[in-house]
Amino acid sequence: MTKEKQPLSDPRAMRALAHPARLAILNKLQTDGAATATEVAEVVGVTPSAASYHLRMLAKYGFVEDAPPRGDGRERLWRGVRTSWTVSPEIDDQPEVREAKNALIQVVRDEAAAAATRALRNFDRESPEWQEASTFARSALFLDAAEMKELMARIDELLGPYLLSARSRSEAPSGARVAEAHITLFPRVERRPHGLPADG
Repeated sequence: MTKEKQPLSDPRAMRALAHPARLAILNKLQTDGAATATEVAEVVGVTPSAASYHLRMLAKYGFVEDAPPRGDGRERLWRGVRTSWTVSPEIDDQPEVREAKNALIQVVRDEAAAAATRALRNFDRESPEWQEASTFARSALFLDAAEMKELMARIDELLGPYLLSARSRSEAPSGARVAEAHITLFPRVERRPHGLPADG
């Protein structure tokens, strides 16, 4: 297993990443390559000094590192180290680890929901081919735990060749863009009855 594919387990690292601005900065570096604190600040919506602080925190836990300088070398460049990582609750997680995992998963899900909302708002400005290729779907499944694990493995296998970390941009088709796939598999927990609303 490569460093990039190793699951996160250090609660300090997960807490450091469980911040919307830091997650957005890491996504920016992974998608667009090396950038300065000022450049990521403009995209993320924080001040350059705040971006520098967030970058140093990400570097402390191995998510980003210094990149080779460009031009006159006066600006500090950063690049992402991990191009992909996983975080999942495990049966034997200690409370501190589970709490950190839950916090990070929630931030990731919030960012994913925000990305989908941006895509929906931009949908009418996309070309017909991208409109036809886009999917916003939710499916109710009926399967056991072993089948759900198998399904996730098959999804991973299908996505593998298209991952940003695995595909050379020079080898992709000329119209290729960065896209997102949001996959969440879990056993449904039924809603509890809330009772009828009061009259008036």
